Amino acid sequence: MGDLAGRRALITGASSGLGAHFARVLAGEGVQVVLAARRIGALSTLAETITACGGQADAVQLDVADPNSIAAITPTLGTIDILVNNAGVVREANALDQSEADWDCVVDTNLKGLFLLAQATARAMKARGVGGSIINIASILGIRQGGGVLPYAVSKAGVIQFTKVMALELARYGIRVNAIAPGYFATEINSEFWESEPGKALVRRIPQRRLGHLPDLDGPLLLLASDASRYMTGSVIVVDGGHLVSGL
Repeated sequence: MGDLAGRRALITGASSGLGAHFARVLAGEGVQVVLAARRIGALSTLAETITACGGQADAVQLDVADPNSIAAITPTLGTIDILVNNAGVVREANALDQSEADWDCVVDTNLKGLFLLAQATARAMKARGVGGSIINIASILGIRQGGGVLPYAVSKAGVIQFTKVMALELARYGIRVNAIAPGYFATEINSEFWESEPGKALVRRIPQRRLGHLPDLDGPLLLLASDASRYMTGSVIVVDGGHLVSGL
């Protein structure tokens, strides 16, 4: 995939799930990782684990939806070569039952927060004059519809369009902006659902007849983080076991 050793990456939402996995994968390739999330305790534990395994990791407390929180880590952004914009939340309810507070919480974190951090990081990358890679974590729900998660689906559709427009504008500075759109993956927060009958029924609709496993995302992550994707920008890599191409 290309040599990543010595580069520095900021991963948001790194306290658990996909973000924690991305941090471990990049650290295993010699990347100096900066773990960011609201839960500093969980980040510190992960940083200690990565360090014990021979990696390099620091932890910073960050709320991507808070401009002041982003401003507080400005010195850190000046050292970042790779940004993995992974922080995200979901609020589940039928469209007619979603509250304004639900909408604001999801869109502020998943879309506005992603914009604020990508913008601040890109400004720092431009100032350094060395380019960089921004990887936004979208979702197949930003491409295809699913019930009960209206604000989330809209926010992820926004992430995809944001990725393409930012790629267009930042290419001249050597900054690549791409996205990964995962399908359904098992994590610690959704394991009970996949054991339920509705969850099992949903899995049967995936052409590969299984959920994604976190290592299934390693190839796309390392591709976009490294110079192996030096001629890719504005791309959206779908990792979903064929879900988007399933028959009606």
